[in-house]
Amino acid sequence: MYIKRIQEKDIEKSAKFFSVIAILGPRQSGKTTLAKQLFSKHTYTSLENIDTRNAAQYDPRTFLELHSNNNKHGLIIDEFQHVPDLLSYIQTMVDAQQKQGYFVLTGSQNFLANQAIAQSLAGRVSLHTLLPLSIDELEAHNILPQDIESVLYHGLYPAIYTKKTPPNLLYRQYIRTYIERDVRQLTQVGDLKTFQTFLMLCAERVGQNINFTEIGKACQISDQTVKRWIAILEASYIIFTLQPYEKTLSKRFIKSPKLYFYDSGLVCSLLKIKQDELIQHPKRGNIFESFVIAEIMKQFYNHGQDPTLYFWKDQQEHEVDCIIHYGRHLIAIEIKSSRTANKNFLTNLSYWKNIAPPAHDKCYVVYGGNKQDISGYKEFVSWQSIATIMNFLD
Repeated sequence: MYIKRIQEKDIEKSAKFFSVIAILGPRQSGKTTLAKQLFSKHTYTSLENIDTRNAAQYDPRTFLELHSNNNKHGLIIDEFQHVPDLLSYIQTMVDAQQKQGYFVLTGSQNFLANQAIAQSLAGRVSLHTLLPLSIDELEAHNILPQDIESVLYHGLYPAIYTKKTPPNLLYRQYIRTYIERDVRQLTQVGDLKTFQTFLMLCAERVGQNINFTEIGKACQISDQTVKRWIAILEASYIIFTLQPYEKTLSKRFIKSPKLYFYDSGLVCSLLKIKQDELIQHPKRGNIFESFVIAEIMKQFYNHGQDPTLYFWKDQQEHEVDCIIHYGRHLIAIEIKSSRTANKNFLTNLSYWKNIAPPAHDKCYVVYGGNKQDISGYKEFVSWQSIATIMNFLD
């Protein structure tokens, strides 16, 4: 079963104006499937294949010319980060041929974050980030579970829904593959076991401010190593961080970033949480918060926009979980995993309204109940309806 992705329209439009389309995102988020679906006439090659990779590394010019001569429509190069030097040769071919949508690159590492690489394709590449499935995409195919615990536990990787892969099996192999292969390629990590411990410690701290020293002591590594390893997790789309929103009247706010995972199922797997344990698990609120913020990020990416998300917290423990600052819009969001709407959830938002900058727009509470359970609270939004908050992106 193929699940139609919201980004299809945006990618197809970009292919009319750019010679290179780059689709980046975590492993198994559906990048290859999407590329083959949209560019079915292109030649496909994967640099995961050792022989193909060696050929591309040994003689990149011949590698590209051979594939190009075999197909006038274009070339899909999967897991492109394995041979990033190909970019300079692609630039030469792009400038000579001037064929729009010809090269389609996919990568499970954000190789274009490298400034030198990005400059080599400046003005020639359209960049797209494909995360795991969104609520909207599941709902469009009538396969969205109705209880939040099922969604949090299963996560949103396509294979869970298209191939019915058991989540415990998928995530166990996912973690093993990531640790044993991708981490080795991203940096020189001497002790992979320590890195795996570090990854689990990050899962334990999901939704919390990052304390580099605390994590370092627990892993017996330096603060600088913690920062470097967090950058590795970010580059491979395992985690993301939110920075504090600083444009308020109060100068006394928490300045350390907060840590989140792109997929809740991966967090549950790392922490060995079972589905029936999620209802009363002490990490339920943190996992739900991470899930909601990741969904908001997907809304941005699905509309071809870069996320502009923050959090706010002062030293008196007043906190707003998510601040969206996009153009003239400034939206505050409180996130509660409770299935029952409670007016007390509005407390921090009320405080925020008194100190918010003039651009302040709206406030919402995203909670763990279903759509039909809300009555009398116009600020409350079910986890099933997160997209309604993001109407300004349309």
